[in-house]
Amino acid sequence: MKLIKVGAVTVNQTPLDWDGNKRNILGALEEARRREVSIVCFPELCISGYGCEDAFHGPDVPRMAWEVLKEILPHTQGMIVSLGIPVSYRNALFNTACVIGDARILGFVGKRYLAGDGIHYEPRWFKPWPLDARGEVELDGTAYPIGDLHFAFSDGDFGSVGVGFEICEDAWVAARPGSALARRGVDIILNPSASHFAFDKVDVRRRFVLEGSRAFGVSYVYANLLGNESGRVIYDGGALIASNAQLIAEGPRFSFADWQLTTAVVDVSITRTVQSRTGSFTPEYGSDENLRIHAPYPFPRLEPAEQPYVLPVWETSATRKEEEFARAVPLALFDYMRKSRSRGFVLSLSGGADSAAVACLVAYSVAQGVAELGMDGYRAKLGYMPELADAADSPAIVRALLMCAYQGTENSGPVTRNAARQVAKGTGAELLELEVGGLVAGYVGMIEDAIGRPLTWERDDVTLQNIQARVRAPGVWMLANLRAALLLSTSNRSEAAVGYATMDGDTAGGLAPVAGIDKAFLRRWLRWVETDGPHGVYPIPALSAVNEQQPTAELRPSAAAQTDEDDLMPYPVLDVVERAAIRDRRGPVDAFREAQSIFPDYGARQLGQWVERFFRLWSRNQWKRERYAPSFHLDDENLDPKTWFRFPILSGGYERELAELRAHVARLAG
Repeated sequence: MKLIKVGAVTVNQTPLDWDGNKRNILGALEEARRREVSIVCFPELCISGYGCEDAFHGPDVPRMAWEVLKEILPHTQGMIVSLGIPVSYRNALFNTACVIGDARILGFVGKRYLAGDGIHYEPRWFKPWPLDARGEVELDGTAYPIGDLHFAFSDGDFGSVGVGFEICEDAWVAARPGSALARRGVDIILNPSASHFAFDKVDVRRRFVLEGSRAFGVSYVYANLLGNESGRVIYDGGALIASNAQLIAEGPRFSFADWQLTTAVVDVSITRTVQSRTGSFTPEYGSDENLRIHAPYPFPRLEPAEQPYVLPVWETSATRKEEEFARAVPLALFDYMRKSRSRGFVLSLSGGADSAAVACLVAYSVAQGVAELGMDGYRAKLGYMPELADAADSPAIVRALLMCAYQGTENSGPVTRNAARQVAKGTGAELLELEVGGLVAGYVGMIEDAIGRPLTWERDDVTLQNIQARVRAPGVWMLANLRAALLLSTSNRSEAAVGYATMDGDTAGGLAPVAGIDKAFLRRWLRWVETDGPHGVYPIPALSAVNEQQPTAELRPSAAAQTDEDDLMPYPVLDVVERAAIRDRRGPVDAFREAQSIFPDYGARQLGQWVERFFRLWSRNQWKRERYAPSFHLDDENLDPKTWFRFPILSGGYERELAELRAHVARLAG
């Protein structure tokens, strides 16, 4: 029996925040020492931050990362530690794991496979380290090994314990390095990662950690980043440790803490026995001494201990997507606020679904943060806001952080005004009621005088709708400026896809929390929040005033009975067409076929009109998506042109493809 205590750290870092990142690393190391952990794995690029973007191209990032690494070294005595760091070697930059043994740098492991799809642009900054290659990098006059390395830690009478690496993307590819590492005698594989959150993605991570442990016959330690690191991307943490084909430890996800340490005791003797009795396992007989780094390390003797492992209740619920949304975005809002040093949020609360969802997410951010950190801990993380010092409970903090404004015109009705009041009361937000009808009239009169004719709904519908939305922006911007707060915009992904938003109106803001999620899900989520809410938090029954309504921009006169779906199409249809067209990259005819198979009760001509409307509006409104405030990445259906789906601002507008669609529909309709 050879028992070793291993640990995986999830840590909330910020790009280029050298002192803050170092402070978090040292805090986790101190706890690891207190808990007598022998091997500690930190996430990918944890020293510099993962999201440094093109700052990686300059010499200062690897230089400063090296300086911080040297400052951390004395705090690693008595442990084996892996820290993610960018390293410049032969005029190229490499994403590496620095392996430290007893406060001494043993080498740098280069990442083999770079993530270059979706939100990831690693090949823009880094080079992939080639298979079986080793070099020497000189830092401060000392040469250190760098390359496709693994490590052998000598432990007296037991021999040596082998440690190797799969760095994030390395574990997501078919030709995983772990197979070769196992054949070379590695007992423990560490995976330092920066794996962004997406709905249900945690299941994939659990599978590859568990399968890595089973297929390679090793213990597997996975460490991930945590929180909103650099603006758009959310990291959910969720450290994982598996051994002997069993998941034996998992860290919390969506933690508000600066870091979390997850530990487990693994038995190297058992995994070696599994390898020896597996008929398909064949060790590598050739010499790999050039790639193996030897170091002494006397592992302490441990006694076997029971390791209970139970997932939180919400992780196994039928509404896990709703639960994840209610945790990911609140954590991201909290981090975005504190890292930008904003003094809370301002929100234009219309009484509709989108702004109500944003208000709920802010309220949940406070509730979850206070529940985990305690009142003192929560206020300490917002220490730059002395106005929170007297807040005695979560509702008081919500009121201090969230100011809402209902901005009515002559087209605003009592239903939405009451809904806004109910949502503000239900979430604890402060609500101001502003009348902006006079401003609208002033702009309309000014333009009528200039052009010499009256503006009418029959002739100038879009103009008269948009001025009402735009006139609301200056007031909420003023409130945000007065408070030094962050103005939240309320556009959702369904509206972004078709440009159903007024630029410089309802799109005004510094952050768009729900722009990454579709309207159909938002409405479902609000109904769930009304009656149930996230496990361990609370529901918000006041949402009934919102959920009873049909979504409406409420910009036309009340006699028009305006609804979003009349202007566009039913949101469920829009979402199906959007997924076919954008997520799956299918043309109009195929998108029509997909919609027809799901909505057989709609006639071919009606569906054809809706599909054509989508493609025309999509191609016409790319310029709007280019100007949206930053949004959070939540799934692989994101429309953000800066991080996920690029599309030309000017294009042919699918004219030939839509002609094919019309001909196809005509044949079906007879």
